[in-house]
Amino acid sequence: MATTQTFGGGVHPREIGNGKNATQSQQIVNAAAPARVMIAMAQHAGAPAVCCVKVGQTVNMGQIIGEAQGFISAPVHASVSGKVVAITTCTVASGKSVPAVVIDNDFEDRWDESVKPCDNVDALSAADIASIAARCGIVGMGGAAFPTNVKLDTSKLEEKPDTLIVNGSECEPYLTSDHRIMVENAEQIVDGIALAMKASGVACAKVGIEDNKPQAIEALKEAAKDETGILIDVLPAKYPQGAEKQLIYAVTGREVPSGGLPAAVGCAVFNAATVRAIHDVVYTGMPLISRIVTVSGDILMEPKNLLVPIGTSFNDLMEACGRKDTPYKVLSGGPMMGVAQYDLSVPTIKGVNAVTVLGKKNNFF
Repeated sequence: MATTQTFGGGVHPREIGNGKNATQSQQIVNAAAPARVMIAMAQHAGAPAVCCVKVGQTVNMGQIIGEAQGFISAPVHASVSGKVVAITTCTVASGKSVPAVVIDNDFEDRWDESVKPCDNVDALSAADIASIAARCGIVGMGGAAFPTNVKLDTSKLEEKPDTLIVNGSECEPYLTSDHRIMVENAEQIVDGIALAMKASGVACAKVGIEDNKPQAIEALKEAAKDETGILIDVLPAKYPQGAEKQLIYAVTGREVPSGGLPAAVGCAVFNAATVRAIHDVVYTGMPLISRIVTVSGDILMEPKNLLVPIGTSFNDLMEACGRKDTPYKVLSGGPMMGVAQYDLSVPTIKGVNAVTVLGKKNNFF
């Protein structure tokens, strides 16, 4: 484990605990599956998926319902089993209107026959790992939602990355979903890092975690103790420690040029939840049909870290936590970079890591 430098500046939101106290000790729990899901065909960077099912068709969990289009795109899968009742459009958290498939849940939880674990993980080639990530719809889960297979496949890059960076900073107030994943799923994260290292051909991986997450630091340190080339870097807690360029500088000392990408300085950056998802698709065959969402805020009765089926509405998530008052502002994300919502029927997509529900009187506004 190493303690590293940090970038200049940054801010420390003044609320004690940055709002994280409500959920940082809350174990991940399963959200109740909704009676209906609205699954957007555009929940990733690049070209939207194209719907490949019809109204009236019965679908299974993990079945492809939207096919990827082009190099930068990702397929979309059913998060519940049931019947397709509409092919329509929906508004997602960014405010965009996108194509969507609506499925009525039959609560039979039938898995599609395509969902199968890998028979021999050790025998997988770099190309195999990238291909599985592509087929299973893995995208960056820190918010950017860039298709993960594109990052993993370095075969066409003139300059290959030499360092894989895992973002475990989670510097936004209120958010603790990545924290809980690191605490509860440290071994799966380390296995996912090893797969990402093999796919991208790097020998060194650094996990950047802020020093206000001692449980996560210890859990990953223990999980990685026998792994070659995986280091845990402890970073000062401040915002925006998790921003890509700031994180790269903090753990490597390299400065990404203005307008440049991490590859320009030999780095590839993945969110902690993303490497966990890489583990899942390889070891279980389960595509990306659910994600951990922190549902928190000063007017919720029981803030939680929920494992949420993709397509669940924000309103359903808020109801699962109870409300003490009428929300003044509901954000997709946290108070620093979150997007205010005007319609709580918006569905959870792959890039939504939090729903923050604020009253009129709070310490951020």
